[in-house]
Formats: sequence, C-alpha cells, structure tokens
Amino acid sequence: MTADKLRNNMDAAEYKHVVLGLIFLKYISDAFTEVYNDLKNDKLADPEDVDEYRARNAFWVPAKARWDNLQKNAKQPTIGITVDDAMDAIEQENSSLKGVLPKNYARESLDKQRLGELIDLIGTIGLGDRESRSKDILGRVYEYFLGQFADAEGKKGGQFYTPKSIVQLLVAMIEPFKGRVFDPCCGSGGMFIQSEKFVAAHQGRLDDIRIFGQESNQTTWRLCKMNLAIRGIESKEVRWNNEGSFLNDLHKDLKADYLLANPPFNDSDWKGEMLREDVRWKYGTPPTGNANFAWVQHFIHHLAPHGISM
Repeated sequence: MTADKLRNNMDAAEYKHVVLGLIFLKYISDAFTEVYNDLKNDKLADPEDVDEYRARNAFWVPAKARWDNLQKNAKQPTIGITVDDAMDAIEQENSSLKGVLPKNYARESLDKQRLGELIDLIGTIGLGDRESRSKDILGRVYEYFLGQFADAEGKKGGQFYTPKSIVQLLVAMIEPFKGRVFDPCCGSGGMFIQSEKFVAAHQGRLDDIRIFGQESNQTTWRLCKMNLAIRGIESKEVRWNNEGSFLNDLHKDLKADYLLANPPFNDSDWKGEMLREDVRWKYGTPPTGNANFAWVQHFIHHLAPHGISM
C-alpha cells in the first residue's frame, strides 16, 4: 500500500529509492529516539552528546533529520527539501553513510502531496525500537519491498535483488561460518545478510566473518549500503565504481574463503575485447560476446586455496 501511493506517476526503478530511503530514515530515527530517551532519564548523561550515541553503536540523528520533524512538515509544499536536508545532515554526521542516502526528494517530478502521505503512512510503523529490532521488522519490511520492486521491474529487477529463497539455499550449501565472504556483483546485499543470518542461526560469532563486495550501479550500491547499515553490518569493503568488476577490480589482491554471487548472465557488452590478456583467464580467454566464462574465472581468481564458491 505504501508503494502504491507513488505508482501513479513513477516507475518501479524510481519509486523504490523514494520508499526505501524513507524507511531507512524512519528506522535510524526510531533507534536514535530510543537511545535519546534512555539518556534523558540518566542524570549523568547528555542526550545531545554525539559521543554517547557512538559509544552505543547508534547513528547520531541531528534535530532536523528526526522523524518528528519530517512528520510535522509532511503537509508543507517544501517537504521534499526537508527530506533532502535530513538525508544530507545524517550523512554529514555519520561517515559510514557518506554518499549513500538518496537526496532528490525536492525534484519537481515527485508529487509532494503523495510524499507527505507516504511519510504519514511510514510514521505509523515501528521500525527501530528494541522490540521491532528483536523481531527484525525492518529487515522483513526491506526484503519485502526489494522483492516487490524487483517483480515490478521484471527482468531488470534481478540486477539489484536475488530472491531470498535462492540466496538462503546458496548460503546453506557453502556454510560461511568464518572468513572472508565476497560478492563481486553484490546488488542490494542479500548474500551478505543471509551469510550473517546463517552464522547467527548456528550460534557462530558474527565478527568471525568479513564481507567484501563490488557493484557497478551506484543507486543499487546505495541500496546495498543502506540494507547493511540497518542491520549493523560493517560495509566499508563494499565498493562502487561504474566500470564494474572486470574493467576495474577493486579487490585485486583479495582471496576469499567464500564467494557468493548471482552475476548478470549472458552479458554481451562486458568489454571483453579490452581484456584479452588478463591475468584472470587461466583456463582460456572468454568470448567477447558472452561474460559467463569470464565470471567463472573471476570467481576462481578470487578464491583462497581452500575457498568455496557458489
């Protein structure tokens, strides 16, 4: 229902960023407010001290970016500017989110009345409080919307989202308990999230695995970084460039213990003609008209001697 509010004048590729950006903002605002109230009840603490939040591994949310400020201004024609300012303020105060959050809510093509209604709707959902976090409400909401948007986009949706059931199967098959997990075409980050869930479900230690990733679509990379941030998963090694993993491998020296990926199959425009003598092609030069063999060898190149790929 929330996504339907904007479907009348926006395609799925565009409105997924509008909706998921707001959901992310609501989550970190909820989590912040809970810590804020705890600090307010502590006579020795200052609820406006940024360091108090960093000590609790929580995002600091400036006053202008808090959900109650958005809700208060939801009916104003300037609500798009208010949201953009909120996103910008959060990025400035939280280095891990630099360049990640969507900041184009003020654009003319976005219906501000519907945007205000969307903010009111999302405002009714508890996302970042302790109870919601314990039930992974946000994770489930995020995965639901990613799946819905992928369905709405059809074949193109697969570029940013692999169905959860497939990811769960792949993760269960390789059992990533400990070591480096790599996805060189990571989309919105589902492989990483399921890897962490697998470790947690089997009473492992989450800090025993490290994630590495690369994504060529910047807006999808942003979704990935938000998707990981809401779960508290370290993502500094999940990187973006518009050239992609073949032309600009950002993890050249990485040898991963686990490689999980759902690459774009049968890609005929992968610039193979520029990579005829590449060190990765140990088993033969891939055809320029199809990237499948190139992906297989790229995976092998990045595997540790006893690494597992799927």
